[in-house]
Amino acid sequence: MQKLTVDRRSFLYGASVAGFGIFVQGRRGLAAGVGPNDTVQFACIGVGGKGSSDTDHVGHLGRIVGLCDIDRHRLDQKAAKFKEAKTTADFRELLHSLENKIDAVVVSTPDHTHAIAAVTAMRMGKHVYCQKPLAHSVWEARLMRETARQKHVCTQMGNQGTADPGFRRGVELIRGGVLGEVREVHVWTNRPFKYWKQAPDIVARPRETPPVPDYVSWDLFLGPAAERPYNPAYHPHNWRGFWDFGTGALGDMACHTTNLLYMGLQLGIPTRVSAVSSEINPETYPAHSTITYEFPARGSLPPVKLTWYEGAKNGVRNLPPESLFPGGVRPSESGSLLIGSAGRMYSPNDYGAEQVLWPEDRFKHVLLPRIERERDTDLNHKREWVAAIRANNPHHALSNFDYAASLTETMLLGNVASRSGEAIDYNPETGQITNSSAASHYLKSHFRKGWEI
Repeated sequence: MQKLTVDRRSFLYGASVAGFGIFVQGRRGLAAGVGPNDTVQFACIGVGGKGSSDTDHVGHLGRIVGLCDIDRHRLDQKAAKFKEAKTTADFRELLHSLENKIDAVVVSTPDHTHAIAAVTAMRMGKHVYCQKPLAHSVWEARLMRETARQKHVCTQMGNQGTADPGFRRGVELIRGGVLGEVREVHVWTNRPFKYWKQAPDIVARPRETPPVPDYVSWDLFLGPAAERPYNPAYHPHNWRGFWDFGTGALGDMACHTTNLLYMGLQLGIPTRVSAVSSEINPETYPAHSTITYEFPARGSLPPVKLTWYEGAKNGVRNLPPESLFPGGVRPSESGSLLIGSAGRMYSPNDYGAEQVLWPEDRFKHVLLPRIERERDTDLNHKREWVAAIRANNPHHALSNFDYAASLTETMLLGNVASRSGEAIDYNPETGQITNSSAASHYLKSHFRKGWEI
């Protein structure tokens, strides 16, 4: 282990972030710039589902002055806890009415409204924490990265496993060269199987048009998406499986499950992406897909082929070949496998926080320290973001938009290849597909009038 050449400080810097002194008092009265002794003031957009815990977490780290949700039941529930916060169903009204009071914004809405809410906040000079995936389209992911850079705001994507000490230990091992040259990686997920409905269960738009519940602001739920009648198939959960609202299994889990190898191998953006999927319909993501990403050489690092597996066919999970694993080992529910010239690393964990090295006899002298799983990883991930705000250092947060937008851009290219049915050649510099005008149609969402970014 002494031979590993890695900048430990860069990866372990936030591993003990729980100890950072961020419970502070005082207020300078200005929204631009947070001093070391100031209370950070938050607005939370989307406060149900994952947004509920996101709101509670930042409530521990500062003061919540604004709450927003299109579902009044969810909004009222959270408002009962944060009684001093302004409440509204429209995030645009919230941001503009509280512009001089807000320092930072948390976005935990469905995927199709991530970018418009986050970009609006960043253009106002607000720091942003946004749930994964960062955006609904490749174009939006690139815009998020560019806007964060231009405004020099502190950002963090909600792939909270990044704050786990076990994850950071794994990144150190990979970057330190313990696996030799890595040219092949495999990642799989248990989504959408058992978690939400899409193809083959739903392959067309629901025909029923029940009345909109009086507690749901349906037009605001649609946001930039094309108008369609309300149906409970979309809200509050199953929107993930619809093209117009979610980003499917890739959007839900790839920013978690590929994170270890993406950061460890410094993959950047692929130049070719192809997909083999079940039948594509115009409403929902396919029942299963196997997506291949091809990354070019990066300095002294060799090219890498990443294969992603999702969904199920006739009730049988889509998983990597068992021949990739030692005898008797079967792939976990979700995880990743890196294949190097000197050995393999297997992580049977959504967040890459646990690793096993194969063959065991070759690595028996490599010490894998026992790391207790951090029960407050999600909270610590937000602590790291707040610490970045206090330090006025966007790169203090490890999953800042400079990194997270590239990870999101990469993963969402898989949906473009799947939906178009074509292998795509991609230019990372321009963000353009160079071999298919048809596939290029899916790089950018089409915004409803009045909701353009």
